[in-house]
Amino acid sequence: MTAFESSLQSTVFDSFAGHEQVVFAADDRTGLKAIIAIHSTALGPALGGTRFFPYASEAAALRDVLNLSRGMSYKAALAGLDLGGGKAVIIGDPATLKSEGLLRAYGRFVESLHGRYYTACDVGTNSCDMDQIARECAYVTGRTVAHGGAGDSSVLTAYGVFQGMRAAAETSWGEATLRGRTVGVAGVGKVGHHLVEHLVEDGASVVITDVSDAAVRRVTTAHPEVRSVPSTDALVALPLDVYAPCALGDALTDVVVDTLSAKIVCGAANNQLAHPGVEKLLDERGILYAPDYCVNAGGLIQVADELEGFSFDRAKQRASKIYETTREVFRLATAEKVPPAVAADRLAEQRIHDIGRLRRI
Repeated sequence: MTAFESSLQSTVFDSFAGHEQVVFAADDRTGLKAIIAIHSTALGPALGGTRFFPYASEAAALRDVLNLSRGMSYKAALAGLDLGGGKAVIIGDPATLKSEGLLRAYGRFVESLHGRYYTACDVGTNSCDMDQIARECAYVTGRTVAHGGAGDSSVLTAYGVFQGMRAAAETSWGEATLRGRTVGVAGVGKVGHHLVEHLVEDGASVVITDVSDAAVRRVTTAHPEVRSVPSTDALVALPLDVYAPCALGDALTDVVVDTLSAKIVCGAANNQLAHPGVEKLLDERGILYAPDYCVNAGGLIQVADELEGFSFDRAKQRASKIYETTREVFRLATAEKVPPAVAADRLAEQRIHDIGRLRRI
């Protein structure tokens, strides 16, 4: 056992409950410290991206990877994929720590799981990184087009979020369009800037914010009609019809929910609910929440399609079904008088149970 493992084991072992496997990976020569979490393989091998991020602590990294991997199980199930849920995090600043050696060392650890976990891109990693990891590992998706992969999965992630937002608009206002609505997008990086393009094309009025000035400039240069504000706090305080969190998790806190004027929350960020119970606060305030793992499944659908030999048209057609899936979540929520987040969990858990049971026959 490494020092990295032992520093965590005594305090967080109970957090692993519900997960099939959690692997700690360390390589002193390259500075690699990573955690791979496999939540479920009931529907198939676990698939989920590798997040490269400067976490404040190893415990914070563990909390994130456990939450994210669980979300991937539910996301794959709700998307109708024969895949389980997994996720990985590499602890550190990718701008200074990322190297060929580190990525290839990480690939060795993924390879050692013998296909129980397939990795892909996430925050801090890209398709070129996946190509490096694939030099040591056969279980990699999200590779560059030049190496037979799907390339940037943010394209279909944004497309799927837009489909989910259309379903939410139809449920709230009777029309599956954002035309004439004001949409606030928090985070216009990989996914957010593609989402803005769909919204502008659909006739929405868009307001954005991002911690990166360069990301904001890219959007406002391409779309001069898009307004920007300096912070997320400033954004949620505006009169909005839709709020789209597209950065990191925990975006929906008690304070944010209490501040929001938006009637719909639908965004690309994972794990948007800051704590259990936020979904009830949204429901009590009459805010329609499109569950994050339901609407942001387009990226997973895209990289999963690589396992069959990638076809963008086929993957896009599958991602378009997020519209119908989101409608079904809202229908069940109304029928059973529960928040949409609870309805989505029930649908995902039912499929995991039903199909997972077949694998034991």
